Amino acid sequence: MIEKRSGSHELYKPDELHNLFLNIASLYLRKRTARIQTFPLFNLDLFYFHWTLTSPPSNTIICEKEGRKKEMATKRSVGTLKEAELKGKRVFVRVDLNVPLDDNSNITDDTRIRAAVPTIKYLTGYGAKVILASHLGRPKGVTPKYSLKPLVPRLSELLGTEVKIANDSIGEEVEKLVAQLPEGGVLLLENVRFYKEEEKNDPEFAKKLAALADVYVNDAFGTAHRAHASTEGVAKFLKPAVAGFLMQKELDYLVGAVANPKRPFAAIVGGSKVSTKIGVIESLLENVNVLLLGGGMIFTFYKAQGYSVGSSLVEEDKLDLATSLLEKAKTKGVSLLLPTDVVIADKFAPDANSETVPAASIPDGWMGLDIGPDSIKTFSEALDKTQTIIWNGPMGVFEFDKFAVGTVTIAKKLAELSGKGVTTIIGGGDSVAAVEKVGLADKMSHISTGGGASLELLEGKPLPGVLALDDA
Repeated sequence: MIEKRSGSHELYKPDELHNLFLNIASLYLRKRTARIQTFPLFNLDLFYFHWTLTSPPSNTIICEKEGRKKEMATKRSVGTLKEAELKGKRVFVRVDLNVPLDDNSNITDDTRIRAAVPTIKYLTGYGAKVILASHLGRPKGVTPKYSLKPLVPRLSELLGTEVKIANDSIGEEVEKLVAQLPEGGVLLLENVRFYKEEEKNDPEFAKKLAALADVYVNDAFGTAHRAHASTEGVAKFLKPAVAGFLMQKELDYLVGAVANPKRPFAAIVGGSKVSTKIGVIESLLENVNVLLLGGGMIFTFYKAQGYSVGSSLVEEDKLDLATSLLEKAKTKGVSLLLPTDVVIADKFAPDANSETVPAASIPDGWMGLDIGPDSIKTFSEALDKTQTIIWNGPMGVFEFDKFAVGTVTIAKKLAELSGKGVTTIIGGGDSVAAVEKVGLADKMSHISTGGGASLELLEGKPLPGVLALDDA
């Protein structure tokens, strides 16, 4: 037992002790800026310990869908599996190696490969025989350009061991390679989407994949919203079926921040269309204190308020929705901030002429492509007062340097606040690309590896790939 003060004989209750550890772990996590992928195996256990502490004592995540509350229990993690359960065992690990390649099949961004390393090293460190499965792109049948073979050298380099590659994902050849795997060995199966049965979640295909192994680990958060054979079907045939370290971390941050955030809690939502972010905005309005909107979607809100928007992107069929979201924010007591000024262009091009004008005064023939300096100042001041921030979607067309100022400045602001102890979560998609572009990814509390999965989780939707795993 632990005394509250030395010699006081007053003991912490279990819940109080949990909260004490939680605070210590949170402080530790905020102080560390090094990426987890660079840590040795010893520290993986330490990080798993901290991730575990961030889970609420109830071990329950509440999801909203179609007006009904659904529970998605906290899932068992790979960190609970020790040597007795892993040594010599065949472990099927669904990872997300869907990385971008150039025309010469060179990897242009290895973030997802690096993110898979901690779980793989943990398993091989305990003598498991690791069988990796992933998809790459959206092939229609066997398509050489979507082969996983170009990933093997980089994966081997990061793991510090030779990774074997199979020419298929099922069949006799694969079974022979699995049988030849030594303890601590790693085999990468060929692209599971070469089989149409993968995306159809065909039970027979899932059973063939499962027959290769004894244990199932899902560390592919980016595909957790898909009920595919390798992400959901296999879990029905293998036990234990557990979450990898990356999956657990994603759930701890994305669900934990929404369910039990440090307040004030702010969300920044950008992107081109309201229609793609309706669910996220509506869900966040139930819980945030401040909501900042940017990107192309703001012009639909402006038009709904009677502003002149020139040639800016507007979803005419979403004007009533925009009005209702503004009204909902007022009803919920949420401070919803739209940009007060915008950077406009005379054409959609990197070399376009540009000006900064009030949000309500965009001239005909011009389009808004970024938020303006006054808006950046207002947004930054609002964020200064918060303790938790989720960001999903850029503030403007950040691919064009002239219209990337809003996105870059907000990224720098979040990095600054993260250094002061604010929890900063980059919720997938283009906002991750923006943060990576300016070299600030390692300054944030958490960078989500999931695009669609992050969005669906923020919307409160249960994820099939998570629900299929064993409860903690």
